[in-house]
Amino acid sequence: MAHIFSEPSRTFSEYLLVPGYSSCDCTPANVSLKTPLVKYKKGEEPALSMNIPMVSAIMQAVSDDKLAVALAKEGGVAFIYGSQSIESQAAMVARVKSYKAGFVVSDSNISPDATLDDILALKEKTGHSTVAVTADGTPNGKLLGIVASRDYRVSRMTGEEKVRDFMTPIDKLVTAPASTTLKEANDIIWDNKINSLPILDDQGRLMYMVFRKDYDAHKASPLELLDSQKRYVVGAGINTRDYAERVPALIDAGVDVLCIDSSEGFSEWQKITLKWIRDHYGDRVKVGAGNVVDGEGFRFLAECGADFIKVGIGGGSICITREQKGIGRGQATALIDVCEERNRYFEETGVYIPVCSDGGTVHDYHVTLALAMGADFIMLGRYFARFDEAPSNKVRINGSYMKEYWGEGSARARNWQRYDLGGDKKLSFEEGVDSYVPYAGSLKDNVGLTLSKVRSTMCNCGALTIPELQQKAKLTVVSSTSIVEGGAHDVVLKDKTPYVSSSIH
Repeated sequence: MAHIFSEPSRTFSEYLLVPGYSSCDCTPANVSLKTPLVKYKKGEEPALSMNIPMVSAIMQAVSDDKLAVALAKEGGVAFIYGSQSIESQAAMVARVKSYKAGFVVSDSNISPDATLDDILALKEKTGHSTVAVTADGTPNGKLLGIVASRDYRVSRMTGEEKVRDFMTPIDKLVTAPASTTLKEANDIIWDNKINSLPILDDQGRLMYMVFRKDYDAHKASPLELLDSQKRYVVGAGINTRDYAERVPALIDAGVDVLCIDSSEGFSEWQKITLKWIRDHYGDRVKVGAGNVVDGEGFRFLAECGADFIKVGIGGGSICITREQKGIGRGQATALIDVCEERNRYFEETGVYIPVCSDGGTVHDYHVTLALAMGADFIMLGRYFARFDEAPSNKVRINGSYMKEYWGEGSARARNWQRYDLGGDKKLSFEEGVDSYVPYAGSLKDNVGLTLSKVRSTMCNCGALTIPELQQKAKLTVVSSTSIVEGGAHDVVLKDKTPYVSSSIH
């Protein structure tokens, strides 16, 4: 006979946190959101940690190189989507890794034979007024000069003038060698009263640009997540089909962490994939796996060698797996079950495997609930899809700005590898929808708002760290009338505009 769980499977919205004692030290400014990204042994530090408990979903509409840089600046990690060619995904990873904190690979480059019209067209395309003039017009060519807005006057020129005739030549530029640190580069900029500093190799080829304006930006991102070489940390999604070709390419590109992107992690396919990675790279390549919804699934992937494990099936805002297949579990119940097994595994083996809550996060406070229930970090799709940095198009629908958002199981994505169980591809059917989400502006502003709520709630629970929250948190199941009571009720609101910022996923 089938096993039937006696308790209902619950969602985050069915729980509330009960406040605990908070001392005078419990202020949001004192809260640390640092959290492990990959497994580690008791008494040791994880090889990778994050400064905020947020990662982006492995989705075409969410995670590209632009969002990866923006999220790393805030202290989280983006997993660049895998439903694209190996070459394209590796190139995205490489662009993130080349975006060295403070050291920018020039995206505005031109040859000396180009014209002013070419400069203006390039400025229109990139939005940048500083253009590097290299011998071959490439980002890493031999630097011959710089063109800045001060070097030309459109009103007094025809547009056909050659770049070589009005650029600031190399012999009049201040440059620095490859060994220059960011602090030294900024000192050179300030001492010489310049706006940009080219970093050259020993053969005069352009490596990076350091800009005066980026100094302030760097100071404004104190939690930015960097590797040992001061490059932004980035992840990438892989599947259980072409891993033998995709994984080496991503490693060569500099990826920091991988994640098997699948709707169902309790499968031999993931076991085979993890074994191949361990056989070829040992433990130096970090890879997460999932998704699972119970302790048995967690134990399976833990013993297969996963570095972190994702929890959640069918809870995403554009996921219709439960509707189509009747498979899944309420996110709160699934997370609690898996985290209990994670703790048992830690007691037995001394190995702590981080848990990622993926799906079911509807409101900002659900992030705090997920952390209290045992999650080490949260994977978000819709949340990030709303922002400027997400790769989807911004469109105007019925007078409001929206961003396109579609599931990896939709016909638009055609990412059948994520839902693939083998067999005839003709059997594929949709497990996701194509939709719009309200446009919300910049990632930085919205992440800051969400995390301010998380920090404030943690203080209400008397916790200054995520492990302390997990230890001290008191959770209560709420009734349907408690949920109604929790919102504005029995009043006529002056402003009928919905609280958009409170709904995230």
